[in-house]
Amino acid sequence: MSVDTVSLTGWGRTAPTTAVRFRPRSYEDAAAAVRGRGPRGVIARGLGRSPGDAAQNAGGSVLDLTGLARIGGVAAAGTVRCDAGVSLERLLRVLLPLGWLPPVLPGTGRVTVGGAIASDLPGLDHRRAGSFGRHVSALELLTADGEVRTVLPGTALFDATAGGLGLTGVILGATLRLRRVTTGLMSVSTERAGDLDDLLARFTAGGDRLPYASAWVDLMARGRATGRGILTRGEHATPDMRPAHAGRTWLSPRSGGAQRRPPFPGLPPLPDGLLGPGAAALYNEVRYRGAPRARAAELRPLPAFFHAADALPDVRPLYGRAGLVRYRFAVGYGQEETLHRVVRRIAARRSPAVRAVLQRFGPADPGLLSFAAPGWSLALDLPAALPGLARFLDGVDEEVAAAGGRVCLAKDSRMRPETAAAMYPRLAEFRELRARLDPTGAFRSDLSRRLGL
Repeated sequence: MSVDTVSLTGWGRTAPTTAVRFRPRSYEDAAAAVRGRGPRGVIARGLGRSPGDAAQNAGGSVLDLTGLARIGGVAAAGTVRCDAGVSLERLLRVLLPLGWLPPVLPGTGRVTVGGAIASDLPGLDHRRAGSFGRHVSALELLTADGEVRTVLPGTALFDATAGGLGLTGVILGATLRLRRVTTGLMSVSTERAGDLDDLLARFTAGGDRLPYASAWVDLMARGRATGRGILTRGEHATPDMRPAHAGRTWLSPRSGGAQRRPPFPGLPPLPDGLLGPGAAALYNEVRYRGAPRARAAELRPLPAFFHAADALPDVRPLYGRAGLVRYRFAVGYGQEETLHRVVRRIAARRSPAVRAVLQRFGPADPGLLSFAAPGWSLALDLPAALPGLARFLDGVDEEVAAAGGRVCLAKDSRMRPETAAAMYPRLAEFRELRARLDPTGAFRSDLSRRLGL
């Protein structure tokens, strides 16, 4: 096991802190690192894709689990056992040629299995499948006493761990229930919506006939075009849908790799330097106009549908040296006016937003701190250096909380503790379980200290 002292940030590159990093190569290494933690505690870390400070621990220890990356064979029942450090991208590469998929695929494959469980990540078909934790048959959890426990769904410890942001212990491995597929292709429908009302109506039209759905929202558009966007929906293609020249069902290792062509052909590159309102508005205009008004049954490789952004260059430098803030919130059905007000406020402020993703959620997940609940979710990125951004987002927090909504803890880098408590009614239950399981506070992060988790 290697040990060094490093400066770490979240994916958003905000609030760098220094910690001692352990890189275990075995479960025994991980247990030794937890036992040898200092007074500031320890937190697990995967590929560092959390935009905020959930996997940072200033002055303490961080357990880099990427060295724990074994994948077992697929059982006849459609399950696989893997280490927590395995990325979803690699898991997809291994499983797809065998006719299987990871249970939930978020918008990037560059997240580990342990991170997906600790964040209880929702995918594009949450209304049908729920979040990642619903598909975990068992997990191995290293607790504060150095013991490795097998934790099963339906127990209080499981519900605290799925979505618990690594604060109940170190997830070392998990057994996942998989989804069977017959091709490596998706049948994709794309359509433009003229404003937010139109976009929401298109989302709900047709129910869940195409189970995977998300929309890009133009947060720079104003007036009658406020909230316009591009809705993308998909379903798994069947063998009879494949093009004649494919020859056989497409389940090749190549189809599980990264996308090779740009996902938005003809789109100009973003300008260098700090992303400003003018550049963002131009980019959004070109992207919106370049999308088809309506196109159905387009066949795409599966990774090109789920992980299109992974094929693009790293856009973070465009947000400036201060980094970016990813803000993701959800409000329930019947609270669409709150969503409208937030979108209008962002558009009126001329905040340079080129990434904004709208999704629809189904039934709430059992995790005590799981984010997804029935309703609408909007995620957007903004330059952290924007003047008045903290005060502006505090105001949006209050509006979301007043509507019974919540901000995603796994993405957060700036929320206030009283706001988190108002948004997550089971937080007291989570704190109580943590106090019993980990009375000395072995597992801590910058996020947990900031929000009093």
